[in-house]
Amino acid sequence: MQKENIIISLGGSLVAPGEIDVVFLKNFKKSLKKYIDLKRFFIFVGGGKICRNYQKALLDFGADNKERDLIGIDVSRLNAKVVQQVFYDIAFSELITNPTKNISTKKDIVVAGGWKPGWSTDYCSVILAKNMGIKTIINVTNIDYVYDKDPDKFKTAKAFKKILWKDFRKIVGNKWSPGLSVPFDPRASKMAEILKIKVIIVNGKHLERLEHFLNNKPFLGTTIQ
Repeated sequence: MQKENIIISLGGSLVAPGEIDVVFLKNFKKSLKKYIDLKRFFIFVGGGKICRNYQKALLDFGADNKERDLIGIDVSRLNAKVVQQVFYDIAFSELITNPTKNISTKKDIVVAGGWKPGWSTDYCSVILAKNMGIKTIINVTNIDYVYDKDPDKFKTAKAFKKILWKDFRKIVGNKWSPGLSVPFDPRASKMAEILKIKVIIVNGKHLERLEHFLNNKPFLGTTIQ
């Protein structure tokens, strides 16, 4: 039986909110291993908060967007190497850094990091989805839902269980910049809308929600399509 290919865009702030979150990573592995008899997972790992800290510092020293993106790619790949090691016994040994290349492995877990300036790991995940004919991307992040504004700043922020791409893109805008913190980046969102790719937003701090989605059960989170 051919396994179903699943793409996960994993937020770097879950991997390393400050220090490496070993407990989360062990539980993340435990969750995915429940499904590897039927599914293969392609995991794109972001840079997260640490990445944004580096990029902010570079901005203070006059770095341009390209230089800030390059350090973000380095942090993303470092986070990805950690995730790859977590899955060492079932993961492809090569870290994917170019989503346009053919991935020749039968391993159950394939881990990817950043590619090149101007391309977030969200965008890279959409590129791979296009190349492999995959129509759903799971974005494992640190928020419960997509909101119309920052829920940490606005108590009146509205949560969406379902939202159309055209409405989501009004919230996140159209411009990518290094370190941008949104549920799914603007350029990736535009391409996903064109390709009719569905994106699922789930909070990785509650991995049972990810499992509910993988089990085709009702889940807490947002569906963008």
